[in-house]
Amino acid sequence: MPSPSPWPGKVMAVLRAGNPAAAIAQIKVAPSVRDLRALEKALAAARLNGKWRDVDLAITESLEALSAPRLHRSP
Repeated sequence: MPSPSPWPGKVMAVLRAGNPAAAIAQIKVAPSVRDLRALEKALAAARLNGKWRDVDLAITESLEALSAPRLHRSP
């Protein structure tokens, strides 16, 4: 079983420091769907869902982008 990624905790720390723009930039380059789901769970556990509308939107868009089938794959 793989160990949990430190990425969601780092994004949460950026949000708690009051820098949602930096968190959104990190969310847009998220490593995987699993990490985004972990970030969603961490936000829910900290009761921060809905506090930053732009962050919630970035998470949703990134989940859609990472979950969608790729139209072009590099050879």
